[in-house]
Amino acid sequence: MSDPVSADHKRVMRFLEGVHPYDSLEREELRRLAGIFRQREVGPGEVVYRIGDVLEGLFLIETGGIEITDENDAPVSLLRGRNSFGERGLVREGAAMTNARAIEETRLLLLPVEEFRRLMQSSPVFARFFDRGRTVLRERRGELATQRVGDLMARDPITVPPETPIRRAAELMRDNHVSSLAITVDEGRLLGIVTLRDMATRAVASGLPGDIPVSRIMTTDPVSLSPSALGSDLLHVMLERRVGHVTVTEGDRIVGILTQTDLTRFQAVSSASMVSDIAMAETPQQMAAVTARLPQLLMHLVGASSRHEVVTRLMTDIADACTRRLLALAEAELGAAPVGYLWLACGSQGRQEQTGVSDQDNCLILDDAATDDDLVYFDRLAKFVSDGLDACGYFYCPGEMMATTPRWRQRAATWRSYFRSWIETPDPMAQMLASVMFDLRPIGGATRLFQDLQLDTLRLARANSIFVSHMIANSLKHTPPLGLFRGFATVKSGEHKNELDLKMNGVVPVVDLGRIYSLRGTLTQVNTRARLEAAEAQGVISRSGAHDLIDAYDLIAETRLRNQASEIRNGLKPDNFMPPSDLSDLERSHLRDAFVVVRTMQSAIGQGKGMLS
Repeated sequence: MSDPVSADHKRVMRFLEGVHPYDSLEREELRRLAGIFRQREVGPGEVVYRIGDVLEGLFLIETGGIEITDENDAPVSLLRGRNSFGERGLVREGAAMTNARAIEETRLLLLPVEEFRRLMQSSPVFARFFDRGRTVLRERRGELATQRVGDLMARDPITVPPETPIRRAAELMRDNHVSSLAITVDEGRLLGIVTLRDMATRAVASGLPGDIPVSRIMTTDPVSLSPSALGSDLLHVMLERRVGHVTVTEGDRIVGILTQTDLTRFQAVSSASMVSDIAMAETPQQMAAVTARLPQLLMHLVGASSRHEVVTRLMTDIADACTRRLLALAEAELGAAPVGYLWLACGSQGRQEQTGVSDQDNCLILDDAATDDDLVYFDRLAKFVSDGLDACGYFYCPGEMMATTPRWRQRAATWRSYFRSWIETPDPMAQMLASVMFDLRPIGGATRLFQDLQLDTLRLARANSIFVSHMIANSLKHTPPLGLFRGFATVKSGEHKNELDLKMNGVVPVVDLGRIYSLRGTLTQVNTRARLEAAEAQGVISRSGAHDLIDAYDLIAETRLRNQASEIRNGLKPDNFMPPSDLSDLERSHLRDAFVVVRTMQSAIGQGKGMLS
C-alpha cells in the first residue's frame, strides 16, 4: 500500500512540471518544492483572503476556480487551474491588494512566502514571470538620448553678480578653465550668461574697457532646461537654436551649465541629425525627405531597448522641430506676424507620446490685440504650417482639430471663454473637447499667452465637481481588452478582427486616467507618465497604486512600440493592432496582468477612492 504523503508529493510534482515558470526549474529543485507546497481545500463562496490581509504565500490553483475582485468588489479576473494569484501583494508589501474567493470546490497549493522570495532572488525566470514584466523594461544607459540632463551636467557652475567687471570675469574663466559664467543675483537667480565668444565679439572686438559691468555683454534669458530633461532635448536645442551653451535651472535658480564639449563622449546621432537637417531645410519638401526616416528611427530605438517614453519623446521632437521650422518659413514668406501668437500641439504630440502612427492636432492662440484683418494673416500662416506637416507625414486630423479651422484659431480671450463654457456646461461634446485641450503644449511663439490660461483653467475645472464627475465618466469609456478565463477581448469584426487595439484599449485608458489625476491635483504636466509620477508625489493616488499603474503603462506602451517596430521590419505600415498569437505565453500573461491593473484603477477612480476630494 503506497504512502499517501508520497503519493501527494508525486502528484504535486507532476502538476508543477506542466506549470510555468516551475517547469524551468531543475528536477531536484522541483522535487524539493513539491514537498514544500501546502495544500488547502476551499468550498464555493469561501474567501481565500481580503484586501489588506497578510499573505501566507503564493497561491496556485490545482483544480477549481477563483474569482479576483477589487476594492469595490468588482470582478477583475476569473482564474482556473494552473493560474497563480497573490503575487502582486507579495512583490509589493506582503499584503493582499485584491480579494480572492472560490466559485466552486477548489484545491489550492500554497508556496510559503519565504520560499517565494527565495525563488525571486535565485531564479531569473521565476522573477521575470512574477515581477509583472518590469525586468523586461531595463533602462538603457550610456547614450546621450536616454541620459537625464541632471546626470550630464557639472554642478556648482561659476557664477558672478552683474556688476562684476569684464576683466575680472575673464580672469575667472581663465583660472577655472571654463568657457562660460552665469550672471546671478539673490543667491542663484539666473539673469544671463557670458561665454568666451561674448568676450571676443562684444568686449574685445568692440574695444570696451575692462572695468565696465559684465552685464553689458551678457546674453539675457539664455536657453535653459530642467535637470529632468533628456539629453536628446539638450542636443536638439543646441542644434536647432545654434547655441553652444545651455543653462540648467530649477525654477529661476541655476544648477548647472552644459556645453558642446561636455557632449563629446555621448552620441545621439540619428534623432539629432534629423533635427539638424530640419532646422536647415528651406522647403517643406526638404523636411519631408528627413521625416521619411522616422520609421527607421523608431525601429532603431526600439531595437536598442530604449524606454518607451524616450522613443516617443524623440519621435515627438522631430514633429516639434518640423512645426517650428514651418512657422519660420511661413513668416519668411508672409512677413512678420502682426501681433503675438502661440502655436500649440494637442493629442499625442502635445503629450510628447508620438509613435509611428501620427496625425496632426494643433491650434493657435492669438494676442487679444489681433484685428479682423490680422486674422487673414493667421489663416494663411495656419494653412502653410498644416500643409507642410501633412507633406511631412503628419496627416490632417480627421476631426479637423487643427489651426486651419477658424474655431481653433482665436484670440486668448476667446480661448478663455471656450474653457469656461466647457466647464460650466459639460455636455458630451464639451467633455471631448476639454479632454483634448487639457493636453495642450506650446510649440512656437509667445508662451505668455498660455501660461496663465493653463493654470486658471485647471483651477476652475477642479472646483467644479459636476464637470469633474463628467470627465471621470468620459474617461471610463475606453476599457482594457479583458475577457474571462485569462483571455483577451479582441476586435469583433472588420479588417482587424481577432486583434488587440493597443491604442484605444491599451494606452488610451491610462492616458485618460493621467488626465483626470492632473485635473484633480491641478498638475501642469501633460505627458502621461509625468502626470502619474506627479500624482503620486502630491498624494493624488497612493504610492502602490501609482507604481502598479506606471508599471502597467510601461508594459502596454512597450508592447505597442515593439509591435510597430516589427511591422516596419517586415515592410508593413505600422498600426496599433496586434494578434494575441504574436505574443508568447509569458508575454500574454504579463500583458493581461497590466490590463487588470488599469481596470482596477479605473474602478477606483469611478468610485472616487484613493484620490483627493
